[in-house]
Amino acid sequence: MRQLHSEQVVQELRKLYRQYGYIQYKMSKFEPYDLYVRNKSFLVSEDILTFTDADGRLMALKPDVTLSIVKNAKEGQGLQKVYYSENVYRTSHMTKGFREIMQTGLECVGDIDLVATGEVLLLAAKSLERISSDYLLDVSHLGFAAGLLDSAGVEESCRGQLLKLMGAKNVSALGGLCRELGLDPEASEDLCQLTALYGPPVELLPLLDEMVRDERMAEALTELKAVCALIPEGRLRLDFSIVNDMDYYSGIIFRGYLPGLPSGVLSGGRYDNLLRQMGRGDGAIGFAVYLNLLERLEGTQAGYDADILLLYDDKTPAPAVLREAENCRRAGQSVRVERHRPEGLSFRMVRKVG
Repeated sequence: MRQLHSEQVVQELRKLYRQYGYIQYKMSKFEPYDLYVRNKSFLVSEDILTFTDADGRLMALKPDVTLSIVKNAKEGQGLQKVYYSENVYRTSHMTKGFREIMQTGLECVGDIDLVATGEVLLLAAKSLERISSDYLLDVSHLGFAAGLLDSAGVEESCRGQLLKLMGAKNVSALGGLCRELGLDPEASEDLCQLTALYGPPVELLPLLDEMVRDERMAEALTELKAVCALIPEGRLRLDFSIVNDMDYYSGIIFRGYLPGLPSGVLSGGRYDNLLRQMGRGDGAIGFAVYLNLLERLEGTQAGYDADILLLYDDKTPAPAVLREAENCRRAGQSVRVERHRPEGLSFRMVRKVG
């Protein structure tokens, strides 16, 4: 399995995004607090670090990059494709303290069509592949859940409860809530079946064909069929328990996973509704790679400080030592050159020159 360290991942992803014509977006560590407070429910964490600057404005250490990109993107000027490598500041679920987290990702803002959607999903898969060849991309489409809820006449005030149970894959409780809300048995059954679906597109797309109830669901199915054809079959799964907040998100949503990590290392989707709330009429889609999670992966999978410790003594010519080290590095291995073995460091292999 091909595996890169986080520093290498950043360089690889920047190169990948530039190949597709994305322009780097850079932002300050600080943004006006009101940008985030107006969209708190869009954020991964609602906790925000704030301070008052010299002119009395309330500022925030940025907890998110997407909101800044959308705010600064010009409406009506075609597709704006940007990528970023930025630190964000969020609370940790484990320590409850704030952490500086490195993110790399991209956003496409403007008139989003199927080509733009497919390209972003393809780049999500390629991003995962740059980190590890043994990745998995789970894809969902909010058009299906929304179409079922619309056809069943579910009130807006009740949809959050249903989506929460769908996200937890709690089919039993979901069925109970559907009965409590008085949904017709067919709608309840379809909603529970959709929640339980998980597997390769070749198996699930025919089942989705049978569930289509309205034009919104038909369009969602067409979109899914198109984008699923772009990703290697063994690397893609459909999972309709991925249901983000419909106040912000619409259409395709997805998560990327790597072996050895309990949560997704990549998350993204289409979020036209966020732009509506910001008074815009266009659309947007993008994703972020959570590089802080790779630190955990490196620790469990590597367990050493370099691939090779190359030892030499006074009798070994310096050019021979350096030449040997470079040969190993060209083969893709990390090499530390020393006269004596350093204490407290571990290596996959120890070799002596000469």
